[in-house]
Amino acid sequence: MALLSINGLTQKFGGLLAVSDFNIELGGGELVGLIGPNGAGKTTVFNVVSGFYQPSDGEIVLNGVKTRGLRPHQVTALGVARTFQNIRLWHDMTVLDNIRVSQHYRMGYNLLDAFRRSKRYVENERKIETIAYELLEAMDLKQYASEYPKNLPYGLQRRVEIARAMSVKPQLLLLDEPAAGLNSSDVDGLIKLVRWIHKEFPITIWMIEHQMKVVMSLCSWIKVIDFGATIAEGTPEQIQSNPTVIKAYLGDDTL
Repeated sequence: MALLSINGLTQKFGGLLAVSDFNIELGGGELVGLIGPNGAGKTTVFNVVSGFYQPSDGEIVLNGVKTRGLRPHQVTALGVARTFQNIRLWHDMTVLDNIRVSQHYRMGYNLLDAFRRSKRYVENERKIETIAYELLEAMDLKQYASEYPKNLPYGLQRRVEIARAMSVKPQLLLLDEPAAGLNSSDVDGLIKLVRWIHKEFPITIWMIEHQMKVVMSLCSWIKVIDFGATIAEGTPEQIQSNPTVIKAYLGDDTL
């Protein structure tokens, strides 16, 4: 069984057809790219998969569960986490608290427990904090646990955002343009980080990215869409030499 199966996904916004008959299957442990020009519908696909939009047509199946009608937190509980093109951290909360709060969907206690600081509340909060510290240490962020994200360089903020996504222990990690806004040194660091995550964790990674260096370095398979429709898919080498992709996305005959 595929981890994620998308069949005939179509997304309309009024009279605008944003995504048309999109199909893909992702198995466990894959690292796949989704590319295309600005406005091609890439982020719309991610928004539908993660439950922010409900599809106009088509079917999404995650681990055998049809996700139509599910809200984002319910999709997260099925094993999906994501980052965003524009970093979305809580800048007035510490790095540690950004990681802790992302685990609210499995906190294991209710509001009354929190007010009374019951044994269940204390034990669950201790567990959540332990998980957060372990992840920060694994991703070389422990020294920033008490910092506020707004005080960190942009590259570190991106790393914190990825760490927050990883804190929910996803089976499928959606990265939406993780290299956006990064300098060349940070891009190199991002490539190493994603490669490390893919190696160390039992996880499938699906990424949208405009920087070809990132896509070609990391992805074993790439799907290309333009005006919401799939125009090509294949290995990085096949995509590099595909004339339709070159014309629609790259604009010349070299990468």
